[in-house]
Amino acid sequence: MEPARFVALCGRVLPFAVALAVAMLAAGLLFSLALSPADYQQGESVRIMYVHVPAAWMALFVYALVAVLGGVGLAFGHALAFHAARAAAPLGAAFALLCLVSGSLWGKPMWGAWWVWDARLTSMLLLFFLYLGQIALSGAFDRQARGDRAAAVLALVGCVNLPVVKFSVDWWHTLHQPASVFKFGGPSIDPSMLLPLLLMAGAFKAVFFALWLIRTRTAVAASRVAAARLAGGAR
Repeated sequence: MEPARFVALCGRVLPFAVALAVAMLAAGLLFSLALSPADYQQGESVRIMYVHVPAAWMALFVYALVAVLGGVGLAFGHALAFHAARAAAPLGAAFALLCLVSGSLWGKPMWGAWWVWDARLTSMLLLFFLYLGQIALSGAFDRQARGDRAAAVLALVGCVNLPVVKFSVDWWHTLHQPASVFKFGGPSIDPSMLLPLLLMAGAFKAVFFALWLIRTRTAVAASRVAAARLAGGAR
């Protein structure tokens, strides 16, 4: 898609995306904070799950998206793909940080420690650093195109960490509990907790989509302004 067409499409889609994000987030918070029960073992602290788990899912999803967009940009030289990847990376880093912070708050009452060098926690921390590396690389060169290509290469290489984050609880003995939603045989979590969890997951995705559109549109507009200035200065 051409950048100009993308900006026009954003103008039509964005109001609906923002409305959907607000509605889903309100529903998710209502169910997770007020309508879902406390856990019989963890008590009210289980409500951290409704932030921690969707944040972890989104951190993985956004990283995969950034890698795909970077690959498209490298393969086809598509500027819009690089703009979209650059816009998504800080959002993914925010989800990864939210996952780490909420996990630490959850881990203290459950494990008695804010942090342990567990395989899942360590690989998620590495994912956060990969995000930071992409963000730093994309702005480390005097030409944006060079930074975009360097960040895309790092994103593709860093994809090897995604299955480690996902399957570390199955490959090694860890403190972190195994999967309870996406597993063979169906979810093992009670429906009264599964519904708010899925609502919050949908809300996080809707919020990401709305912010991603805003950031990508801004990046496209900024690149067009910079190109116009260069063209004007060359005259």
